[in-house]
Amino acid sequence: MRGGTLSRGMKRRLLFALLALAACGGDGDRIVSDPVSVRGWVTDVKGAQRAETVEMEIARRTELFQSASVWVEDTPLASGGIAENGSFIVLDVPAQSATIGFNATGAENARVILQNVPGNADVFIPDIVLEPGGAKVLDPSKIVVRVPSEVDKPTLTGKTASVAGYTVPIIDTPIRQLVDRRDYPNPGGFRPVATVK
Repeated sequence: MRGGTLSRGMKRRLLFALLALAACGGDGDRIVSDPVSVRGWVTDVKGAQRAETVEMEIARRTELFQSASVWVEDTPLASGGIAENGSFIVLDVPAQSATIGFNATGAENARVILQNVPGNADVFIPDIVLEPGGAKVLDPSKIVVRVPSEVDKPTLTGKTASVAGYTVPIIDTPIRQLVDRRDYPNPGGFRPVATVK
């Protein structure tokens, strides 16, 4: 290297190395274009035995969430996690179709399936109850699929996505309203919920 530039031979070797790295990576290692963010919170595990007092219930759920994990199937480069209050965020999720997986005590391999989700969307899923191999949302009307757009106010696109088996309208949203798409959502304080059996 002379004067801060690469020689022709070094450029060829660098190009060859980059091509070799690209050829070695499988489809699961690819970088996602137009990634989707998926956020929300887990409320509990189906059939979990609730504690006798509010304090003990908070401790039970905190322990549950601390031991839980989240991932995206076939997308090892996706990043995210679950906070001790149950809120979660997953970034770099593939558009169109993806499966978000959760592992929690009593709900191993729980899954939330996304279909027809456009690129760059922000998917918000509150109050998820995990179960072995699946998941339910306590109030599906609160699921939101937002897409950044040059609009003045949120506007229905006339299109829908499927989130955890529920049909959800896709909303064009002003870019300034999407500043939270990379933040953990706040589920608020302890909210007693009906036990799902």
